[in-house]
Amino acid sequence: MTTCACGGSCSCQTSNINEGYLTYKQTPNAILLDVREPEEYATGFIKDAVNFPLSRFDGVLTTIENKDIPLFVYCHSGMRSGKAKDYLEANGYTNVTNIGGIVDWDGPLE
Repeated sequence: MTTCACGGSCSCQTSNINEGYLTYKQTPNAILLDVREPEEYATGFIKDAVNFPLSRFDGVLTTIENKDIPLFVYCHSGMRSGKAKDYLEANGYTNVTNIGGIVDWDGPLE
């Protein structure tokens, strides 16, 4: 855990989103999750990202049944993706990385 923008030591951001995306692209079978709300997702998202809003995150448990699959999670600033990471790990997912917030993304949006 790192000290982050929220001011505490938490899992709300563990890596740079640009570096995290490169790691995602190099990881076989990885899934990129955008946990922002649908309205935010509609304004632009990172290529290949699947939208699973944190407000309706329970659905991810039945959709992604393999709890060992690599998951890379992002949101707007890194805080919601930190909560999503904590939730996933609490439900048995073993390979979850919070790559931070799209606000720091340097690449193109879809």
